[in-house]
Amino acid sequence: MEWLIDTLVALYSATFPVGGDQELLLREVAGNAFGLASALGGMLRRVWAWPVGIVGNLLLLTVFLGSLLDPAQSLPTLLGQAGRQIMFIAVAVYGWRRWRRARSADGKVVPQWANGRQRIALIIGLIVGTVALTPLFRALGSFEPVWADAWTFVGSLLATYGMAKGWTEFWLIWVAVDIVGVPLLLSAGYWATGFMYIFYGVFTAWGFVVWIRARRKPVVETLMPDPRPGTDDHG
Repeated sequence: MEWLIDTLVALYSATFPVGGDQELLLREVAGNAFGLASALGGMLRRVWAWPVGIVGNLLLLTVFLGSLLDPAQSLPTLLGQAGRQIMFIAVAVYGWRRWRRARSADGKVVPQWANGRQRIALIIGLIVGTVALTPLFRALGSFEPVWADAWTFVGSLLATYGMAKGWTEFWLIWVAVDIVGVPLLLSAGYWATGFMYIFYGVFTAWGFVVWIRARRKPVVETLMPDPRPGTDDHG
């Protein structure tokens, strides 16, 4: 049993150099890899995106708690980033169950647009949530600028909820999160996650396009006549 504990401790502390004096935590890289796989599953509208994402969230939770878990760790604590991993897990359980019930015959969830009232609620929620959480995160010692940490937390909550509901707009919320989250993470020294956010920004923009096409496809197929002979109902 002792060898297992030693192995887990070694994996927890494992790093690898990235040039100069910079090092990356293996947990941070692995957590983002699972997150990327989950994002791909979300773009493909596959249910397995949720459990894969939960694994990544658990890994990143240990990373962003920083010195709270490991006083020897030099990286600062980002409470917003850590808190959103817990939020991701909670919403992922909801999304996992909902997607299992809502998926179509081919095993995929059918995208839909949020209505006007829901869109307004998302925008107001992002702004009000950021303003409300900023002083709380600052009092708890989160990294400056604290408003950016609060923005990424609230935006991530709304984007994940929108994904669970199957709203195509959730991709745009992720873009807004990435725009603020990239400079925050890079300034805090979380290089792996910061550069992954840059990739996420491009990925989420493409995901938005993919979901729009998937949303329109059933309509096109319904309106287009079947070109095969003998399929005309009026023939």
